[in-house]
Amino acid sequence: MKRTYPFRLAMTAGATLVLLFSLSQGNAPGVVAVAQSDQAASGSRAVVLISLDGFPARALDDPQLPAPNLRALMAGGSSASGMRTVNPSVTWPSHTTFVTGVPPADHGVLFNGMLIREPGVLPKIEPWRDKRDMVRVETVYDAAHRAGLTTAQVNWVAIHNPGTITWAFEERPDPSGTVARELIASGRVTVDEIAGFASRNVVWKDQTWTSAAVHIIERHQPGLLLLHLLTLDSAHHRYAPGSPAAYAAIGFLDAQLGRVIDAVQRSPKKDRTTLLVVSDHGFKAASRSVRPNAMLRKAGLLAVDAAGKIASGDAFVISEGGTAMVYALGANRAELVAKLSQLFRGAPGIERVLEPSEYAALGYPVPDVNAQMGDLVLVAVEGHSFSGAADGSDVVDTPQPAGFHGALNTDPLMDSIFVASGLGIRTGVRVDRIFAEQVAPTISALLGLRLPAAAGAPVTGILTADVPRRR
Repeated sequence: MKRTYPFRLAMTAGATLVLLFSLSQGNAPGVVAVAQSDQAASGSRAVVLISLDGFPARALDDPQLPAPNLRALMAGGSSASGMRTVNPSVTWPSHTTFVTGVPPADHGVLFNGMLIREPGVLPKIEPWRDKRDMVRVETVYDAAHRAGLTTAQVNWVAIHNPGTITWAFEERPDPSGTVARELIASGRVTVDEIAGFASRNVVWKDQTWTSAAVHIIERHQPGLLLLHLLTLDSAHHRYAPGSPAAYAAIGFLDAQLGRVIDAVQRSPKKDRTTLLVVSDHGFKAASRSVRPNAMLRKAGLLAVDAAGKIASGDAFVISEGGTAMVYALGANRAELVAKLSQLFRGAPGIERVLEPSEYAALGYPVPDVNAQMGDLVLVAVEGHSFSGAADGSDVVDTPQPAGFHGALNTDPLMDSIFVASGLGIRTGVRVDRIFAEQVAPTISALLGLRLPAAAGAPVTGILTADVPRRR
């Protein structure tokens, strides 16, 4: 069916539904249950926020991009030439900035999970930690809940057991969760499919996550909905940006965006909806892989077992794509950090070694404030990305160019997208580069919320005069 809109919903003053939809949960434990009758306040504000994981800003300059729904939103609303992501330019840190309005130095999320450091054990990343243990400031969904709005999330991140989400369909949904049971009852998914969700391919997952978002909009009409889809990020990692697979993924995700738009238009809140579409980071391609752990092994600072698996060491490196975190684990830490700095400076494939004195300007915390932070940060040479492997040579050629992110956010290829349409949004406006820290304050302005911790300001250039600028 051909779409003839741009997405432009007529809305009453002071009422907003914001949809946040991202491409990089049933009523699970810790989710706030709200009776169906609570939705009688259908005149309340609402937001759907949409982030398309791994969607580079530069892709929107391609006239052949297969994204008619996204193009229609841009035509009927406002957009930015690009959005500067955060450091590290990785999914969980970026998405946490979207909902807090502060950089990782303040909200505390530095990985796709929480880094655990214990004496005598190599650092490891655990994703299934409670939100209160990971996120150090108030989020916009916390503020929405505090203001009496119902909230929902589908495949969002750093949000396990938040206590302020009303309706949830998680990355790994619980078959006994409310939304999961409702989807099963409606025939949109089976019990076996939910039970085996983690093993399903990402395209099927994105379709199902979209079905969950559509269902939540139609049945529960939340005040704030967060949706996160992953297919494009997966295609970029495997096949690199600009590949036929990447174009196919964009077309697929644009169709999912269309499903969400249709659901909003069928909703009783269609006249009170604002749609924001964002992405968490851009992408680059690399033909060479740098292995700093192999450099540590050769220097006698890291040991591997008979199978080549990293077993122990006085130092360890965790790759985040275009950058890597270095950890000094042995005794005499200051002396070891100096030794590691000397080892990596000028090493093949490494352009820069960042010291803690440089962290603040880049939005990183210092290790003494956040123990997850590396003692040093490595920056890859152009055309290279980091690997965590400790075997083989220091730098190896890849069989084919692969996609990566995690480069410093000063690299314009890490810029992401920002599109807005609906209540409170001006039509036909194109603003210059904005910042990821501005997403949460913009949502707060649209919903009339206060988010005191937010460092950014709303994107005022896209807002109509009746939207309050407070946060």
